[in-house]
Amino acid sequence: MVNGNGKPLKSKLTGFHKLNPAQKLQVVKEFSNLTSEETSLLKKTGALDIDAAGRMIENVIGTTELPLGIATNFLINGRDYLIPMVLEEPSVVAAASNAAKLARPRGGFSASSDDPLMIGQIQLVGVDNIDESKKKIMLNKEKIFDMANKCDSILVKFGGGVRDIEIKDFNTRRGKMLVVHLVVDVRDAMGANAVNTMAERVAPFLEELTGGNVRLRIITNLADRRLARSKAVWDKDVLGEETIERILDAYELAANDQYRCTTHNKGIMNGIDAVVIATANDFRAIEAGAHSYAARNGKYEPLTKYEKDEEGNLVGRIELPLALGLVGGATRTHPIAKIAVKIIGAKSTKELAEVVASVGLAQNFAALRALATEGIQKGHLKLHATNFAVMAGASGDMINKIAKEMIEEGNISYDRASTLLEEFQRSSNSKAASET
Repeated sequence: MVNGNGKPLKSKLTGFHKLNPAQKLQVVKEFSNLTSEETSLLKKTGALDIDAAGRMIENVIGTTELPLGIATNFLINGRDYLIPMVLEEPSVVAAASNAAKLARPRGGFSASSDDPLMIGQIQLVGVDNIDESKKKIMLNKEKIFDMANKCDSILVKFGGGVRDIEIKDFNTRRGKMLVVHLVVDVRDAMGANAVNTMAERVAPFLEELTGGNVRLRIITNLADRRLARSKAVWDKDVLGEETIERILDAYELAANDQYRCTTHNKGIMNGIDAVVIATANDFRAIEAGAHSYAARNGKYEPLTKYEKDEEGNLVGRIELPLALGLVGGATRTHPIAKIAVKIIGAKSTKELAEVVASVGLAQNFAALRALATEGIQKGHLKLHATNFAVMAGASGDMINKIAKEMIEEGNISYDRASTLLEEFQRSSNSKAASET
């Protein structure tokens, strides 16, 4: 690649990390031939100032923005919630809000969650006597507890800390391996920092006990001791019996076919990720844990279940691991995330997990209902109409005018938006000419 002056540029940038954000941006501008307008946009960091962003990740040159919407109508465990959602996909927020509204006549969502237990894994190789090593570890269980808990006195003060030790062994192509699990109550944290520190602290002692060599010492994102569940009932008189049958047929395909099940679970994560991102939690960890949990029985399965109750109403349930945090990390440093947490009003990670699980169930119900009846594109394309108008070059009041016309015609596309823009502009020009 060459810059505007034809000078060859390389991505090997010695000392780049030492530059301030403005200097980094200048280097990127030259490397990628960015315009002044483009660099000006990158300098607009919004609520997250550049210094704060630079403390969150490396080599910062700016920030990016996604829409922040509010899902309404949620009644969870008898309490009303407004729920912030951050994502770029149209119809998701509206669909969740509508699903929650339809659930209210039967009491909304009833949710529960487990204690916030996370697992730290310590891998040992070269252990000569697996059975003897297991015995030694369990005999020193209390000492391991004490070593680990001394890593985080604050966590212990608030009622957290190591709760148990589990031991697994594997015969692998690399030989036998011993894996020790530290089961840790992380309270209102996501837990990665605390658990990883504990795993690293006790690792040398485990080497002494077993004669093996430690390799990995890290948290697992399969938080299967930290499950959240939610249930809702949708009234047959509100939905209609035929719609319920259609939804059950759609669910059954997901339960039997991995291709459909993958998209089924993706729809769940549309809602879950949006709240997780809004609160600056780790959506990659949540995704990994959810999909791993979906495959826990040796087959990739839906995270939700649907059935009819004795009255013929539709009952939906969801269960998945949700390792969320309210203390530490970006949740406490990102200004918009702090506001999002305040809007939700969750006082604990258990409550937050119950809210997030309920959104996932609502999102899935909404998708199944749309797919099984009118089709997913009807709602999507209505919300895409304004985007097509903007893409065609419309601005101001013209955007809504074109979008409204396309919706009324039932013809929502970029080509139609472009044609309408030309027609409206010609009409406007003709009118202006006749008035002069």
